[in-house]
Amino acid sequence: MKKKVIIVVVLVIIFLAAGAFFILNNRDNGPKFRMEKAGKGDIKATVTATGTMNAVVTVLVGTQVSGTIQTLYVDFNSPVKKGQILAQIDPATFQAQAEQAKANLLLAKANVEKSGAALLDAKRTMERNKTLFARNLIARSDFDTSETNHQSALAQLSASKAQVAQAKAALDGAQTNLKYTRIVSPVDGTVISRSVDVGQTVAASFQTPTLFNIAQDLTKMQIDTNVDEADIGKIKVDQPVEFTVDAYADTTFKGKVAEVRSAPTTVQNVVTYDVVVRVDNPEHKLKPGMTANVSIILADKKGVLRIPNTALRFRPTERGSEKGKEALTQKGPSVWVLENKKPKRISVALGISDGNYTEIISGDLQEGNEVIVEASGVGKKNNSPPAGPGFIR
Repeated sequence: MKKKVIIVVVLVIIFLAAGAFFILNNRDNGPKFRMEKAGKGDIKATVTATGTMNAVVTVLVGTQVSGTIQTLYVDFNSPVKKGQILAQIDPATFQAQAEQAKANLLLAKANVEKSGAALLDAKRTMERNKTLFARNLIARSDFDTSETNHQSALAQLSASKAQVAQAKAALDGAQTNLKYTRIVSPVDGTVISRSVDVGQTVAASFQTPTLFNIAQDLTKMQIDTNVDEADIGKIKVDQPVEFTVDAYADTTFKGKVAEVRSAPTTVQNVVTYDVVVRVDNPEHKLKPGMTANVSIILADKKGVLRIPNTALRFRPTERGSEKGKEALTQKGPSVWVLENKKPKRISVALGISDGNYTEIISGDLQEGNEVIVEASGVGKKNNSPPAGPGFIR
């Protein structure tokens, strides 16, 4: 009998312990919320892009004549002035052509004098024959011949003068080509690159070869950035810009948006637009070709009420509660707080965001209020993982 009683008591204790364990276990597996406080802070809304550093004005210096590079007067990084000679192409051939054209001009001028003398002679003959014909001393045909000769001499003089103009034009062309053998700088600036060496032959038959690349002013630079079509509508001229380059990773440089170009660039169905950023470069730290990581500042606010973006993505689980279901179906941005250990929805109006925090413009949320950013431990009956920062069932 005693054994039966003991067995019954033991069984009752086991059942009570199991029930207590079950209750405590279910309580421990209830939802657990991670909270963060709404607080004051700074928010900077930006559009990020990458671009290439370039001089504002870059001039490609080429040659209009073909020949062999005889002398180079500048090299990489050489400062140059407008009109300064950069290189000399062997002028011998062009000098000979200019001398030939000059001789042709002298010959043409001599022919003009010769034609003028022939015209004078033809005129005298015509006037003499005119007098003789008036006295019936020569035949009509002789007079007509002298008149024709006069007209021919007059035409020959005009042709000789035209040949002078033609020879003069040829001389001008030859002298121009001779002048083009001296490659001069069109602007003040710095030689960024040199593409030729002494003894190299350059051919300008089909296209103008580039000999030098000159940056007009390296104290003024620009960044050509590619901004996605989804962000281009936010970009305006004169917006401030911050950027870094790999050469000075710890230094943040500043600039301004100077131009938003309308021409699209499409690469693999991705459409971007060129946004030009102007930058001061007084210390010549920035060099053409550097890759810049650009942040175009759309808005910058100090000391505003802000919350983590994860709080805006959180959605709680509500089972059976009509009020909870109604809250989940409401539209518009919102955050969730704990009230009597249950999530409560608070509608808010949002301002700018920097990707991590978002400004709260209005709503029943005060500085120091804790908002739910994540939930975990939803019990054994629901083993699916939470979706995102919050979870939705």
